[in-house]
Amino acid sequence: MTTLKKITITNLDYIRLKNMISEYSKRNKTDANIEDLLGEIERAQKVDSKQIPKNVVTMNSIIEIKNLDELEFKEFQLVFPEESNLEQNKISILAPIATACIGYKIGDVIQWNIPNGIHQFQITGINYQPEANGDFHL
Repeated sequence: MTTLKKITITNLDYIRLKNMISEYSKRNKTDANIEDLLGEIERAQKVDSKQIPKNVVTMNSIIEIKNLDELEFKEFQLVFPEESNLEQNKISILAPIATACIGYKIGDVIQWNIPNGIHQFQITGINYQPEANGDFHL
């Protein structure tokens, strides 16, 4: 689980993520990360898409993170599960690292339990945020 820093998500992301979680529940699909994602979005401050700061990670954002344990940088886009594509660096919001980043901002350090243990990551950049670019439909 992450350290419990204040996080912010858009109302639209909140609604779409809640609907996705509800659909998974209706189809009896289980995913180890669903409960973590639900916990994150429920505790988040919800704001209008036009009010989200440009330095906050939202759905469809392309972000850069640094693994503080290995000093390694990675760039990926947070997407809904049906859009995930590892070859294109599109990571499902249900992946632990994506769930860990939603709602956090540039500079935040996140501790998250991933398959090979607890790691610390820092969000070092947002190379694309839909809301900052006026793409409110994404």
